[in-house]
Amino acid sequence: MPFSRLVNPRFPPAALGLESGSATVVHLERSRRDAFSIRRAATITLPEGLVRPSYDEPNISDANTLINLLSEVALSAGLGKQRKWSVALPEAATRAAILTLESAPASRSELEEILGWKYERAFGAPQDELRVSRERLSADAQGRQRYLAVGIRLSILAEYEAIFAMLDWRAGLILPRHQGEARWITRTGTPGDALLISSHAEGFTALVLRDKQPAIVRSVMCETEDRDDELYRLLLFYRDRVISADDAVATKTLDRLLVVGEGFDKDHVSEIVNETLETRPRVLDSVGVGLALPSGEFSFDNLAAPAGLATLAW
Repeated sequence: MPFSRLVNPRFPPAALGLESGSATVVHLERSRRDAFSIRRAATITLPEGLVRPSYDEPNISDANTLINLLSEVALSAGLGKQRKWSVALPEAATRAAILTLESAPASRSELEEILGWKYERAFGAPQDELRVSRERLSADAQGRQRYLAVGIRLSILAEYEAIFAMLDWRAGLILPRHQGEARWITRTGTPGDALLISSHAEGFTALVLRDKQPAIVRSVMCETEDRDDELYRLLLFYRDRVISADDAVATKTLDRLLVVGEGFDKDHVSEIVNETLETRPRVLDSVGVGLALPSGEFSFDNLAAPAGLATLAW
């Protein structure tokens, strides 16, 4: 779900992906019904410390330098005149959570009150300091209402929006990185369970999708040496609380795995899944999700999030 959106918008086929060490722009084209190719793209390395993704602290140390570099990467991709963009923000700048209501609210105002309290608990800040978007999910096994909520501090969002305004870029869709990457799973009609690991310098976000809807979302900030343990904990929770929670789907387990970013080796993650769940999921790559990359020119790790957002143009 976006931090900002219009009613029935037409999203652009161009998108920006920001990380602590790089910025990537992409213009996508549809090659056939379920496949896409790169029309234009470029990646630029950012100086260390220029973008410091954080949920609580300022993210951009030098706005003018970042503006110049974003203008440069857009020009190098042949997108210097592009004005409408979707944007994938650094993962560590945002938080995501699945919120479950213990009982059905009696009114719309009661729903907003309950969710407001849950936002503050989940995101660790007063609601008036947050921009939160939400999406209602299917009920859980006990019939309780569930919502996917994505939050960012208003002060952090304002930093990025000021950059885009100076570039005269109209960013109609601004999302955390993992939401763009998840598009490569949710845009198809494939049923069953899938795991997305969106890895970054500060940790990783794990998203378990069941029939295209989030079943678990975890934003994990940790050191590199602690990643395996955190992933084990997540998979045990999935095994004990999600798979076994619904007898009708108790036979389901992870059958697809998408690992994006640095810090996790894809085969190693697959081995951890096999060890914990006794199943070996299909490891997805750019070909497997329907994105044709120019040979040897671009990394799917860099393109997955912005290209995923760009698929919303169709």
